[in-house]
Amino acid sequence: MTVLGLDHVQLAMPEGCEQEARAFYGELLGLVELAKPSELAARGGAWFECGELQLHLGVEKPFSAAKKAHPALRVTHLDALSASLHAAGCMVTRDTSVPSIQRAFTEDPFGNRIELVEVKDVI
Repeated sequence: MTVLGLDHVQLAMPEGCEQEARAFYGELLGLVELAKPSELAARGGAWFECGELQLHLGVEKPFSAAKKAHPALRVTHLDALSASLHAAGCMVTRDTSVPSIQRAFTEDPFGNRIELVEVKDVI
């Protein structure tokens, strides 16, 4: 038996908030939405492609935002993305505690913590 890596990360979201998820993850962050398998579509939520992995948002009742546990998304042009998020009304906090890593934190529309880590050398 061998663990080969991660397939996806799942965050919780409130019921009926798929449009907000699409606006944040799809429009603001630029992730491509994936069709959920028909067997799971009735549960609500949304799935997005995130590089070689997937980011799933699943409906949780009662809903509770993840304030500490979080995904760290690898991004290019952190300053530009931070400005876009800020212009859309999202709070963005830069973190300089590790000088060799350019990163910031924000929250999705549901209060889930999202880390943004800048990657410089992307082909």
